[in-house]
Amino acid sequence: MHDLLPQPLSRVLVTGGAGFIGGALVRRLLVESSAMVFNLDKLSYASDLTSIGSNPRHQLLQVDLVDPEATMAAIKRADPDLVFHLAAESHVDRSISGPGAFIESNISGTFNLLQAVRAHWEQLPKERQEHFRFHHISTDEVFGSLGPTGCFSETTPYDPRSPYSASKAASDHLVSAWHHTYGLPVVLTNCSNNYGPWQFPEKLIPVVILKAVAGEPIPLYGDGANVRDWLYVEDHVEALLLAATRGRLGESYCVGGHGERSNKQVVQTICSLLDELRPQGAPHAGLITPVADRPGHDRRYAIDPTRISSELGWRPAHAFEQSLATTVNWYLDNLAWCEKVREQAGYRGNRLGII
Repeated sequence: MHDLLPQPLSRVLVTGGAGFIGGALVRRLLVESSAMVFNLDKLSYASDLTSIGSNPRHQLLQVDLVDPEATMAAIKRADPDLVFHLAAESHVDRSISGPGAFIESNISGTFNLLQAVRAHWEQLPKERQEHFRFHHISTDEVFGSLGPTGCFSETTPYDPRSPYSASKAASDHLVSAWHHTYGLPVVLTNCSNNYGPWQFPEKLIPVVILKAVAGEPIPLYGDGANVRDWLYVEDHVEALLLAATRGRLGESYCVGGHGERSNKQVVQTICSLLDELRPQGAPHAGLITPVADRPGHDRRYAIDPTRISSELGWRPAHAFEQSLATTVNWYLDNLAWCEKVREQAGYRGNRLGII
């Protein structure tokens, strides 16, 4: 087996590894590396370990990063050579309804993790210290909202507009400060909207699929013209691995899928796919129902991934239309899983984030 990771990186800690992107990363590490993978996750409403299954190289550490003592103990137990920090509250609508959880998890949690990781790194033998990496995964939402033209890049000023993006911006600054002040070897990435199988059904694409299948109104915020740069989760995982192992220390890398689509285009494309796959409900586009826009809804995101492409050779390998079809088919084949996780979370597809 060709190992994804350089040999010195034999113990990997993934925070948020029971989430959507974290789970995809954990699965990839278990299949294509020989590393021990420690999955630090508090197992919140959006967590699920079904996609990971049982593997002797996977160890769950059920810890909330808001608890500094438990975080320190988990880092000591994992004894990592490489840390991927994905754990975060991540749904904008939930941040509007309850911002406190985002401040605690994304800011205080990141601070506690940085302190624990710094203490761990400082006591490592010299050779392990030299190979150690802390990779912080963030979002393009920290850059605010674009007009009709232009793209975010690593030099774009921060301008967060929601409690979620503000909390992620703060965590980015903390990670950068721990690098410059304490010398912690960090790399940062800021990604665009992810999609794919196993995503908790509160985000746009799974919400639309499940509403359409149930014959329920499909909510479309405002005029539906808000644009996002859609990134297939497996392409994102590839970028994360490259940035973590080959990225320049202290640098950030913007990761986008060259997949700009308006929310209305995405919803209509899903409806067209469902017309073919479930013709008994056609035309599904008849279910699209405009609703009041999200407060502070950013108009457009788009990413220029030139740095990660030119320095690390990364390119998105999945076209949006094909991968969206794969995703729709996956949800249709896994409706029982969707029902299970929604039931566990006490979430029935209702609108969140209304002031």
